[in-house]
Amino acid sequence: MSTDPYDVLKQHLQSRVPLTDDECTTLLSVFRLKKVKRRQFIIQPEYVAKYRSYVVKGALRAYVVNEEGEDHTIQFAVEDWWISDYNSYIYQQPATMFVTAIEDSTILQIDFESESRMKAASHKFETLFRIMAERAAAFQQRRIISSLTQSAKERYNEFAARYPNVVNRLPQYALASYLGMTTAFLSKIRNNKV
Repeated sequence: MSTDPYDVLKQHLQSRVPLTDDECTTLLSVFRLKKVKRRQFIIQPEYVAKYRSYVVKGALRAYVVNEEGEDHTIQFAVEDWWISDYNSYIYQQPATMFVTAIEDSTILQIDFESESRMKAASHKFETLFRIMAERAAAFQQRRIISSLTQSAKERYNEFAARYPNVVNRLPQYALASYLGMTTAFLSKIRNNKV
């Protein structure tokens, strides 16, 4: 398996939509490689999210902060996942989320204008981004249903079963926030005290 970031993204894209080498070259040419240090922000509230980011290596977290200063994790992204403040990115309006690196990370970013040009230029590119949007919508729906119908322990167990290589990479406070529980309660679940 290649370690070249663009080859990694190429494999990801071709697993969604069959692209010719020329189509891949055209699409990959608009992505920019970025190295992000742990705790570095790539999106902050009040600034428009200009990029959609593909994680080649590392881990990132999207979260909001309420008026009491508590943060609520909306999304994680590790290798082969995408992340942005999608409302800000799609509508090109100020972001409401922070997106920060949990680990030193390597990402490939596409900006809104380039994505729009690619979609207008090729039905395959438009299909690719539609598939990504459909998958994201389905994932968010599953997450909402899970938060409404499962206990905290069930939510943790489902996450751990679905993402066994991710669950221990995430800071406990961030995972607890994502699953809708306190850090102390997550610790009890992990120690089989609930």
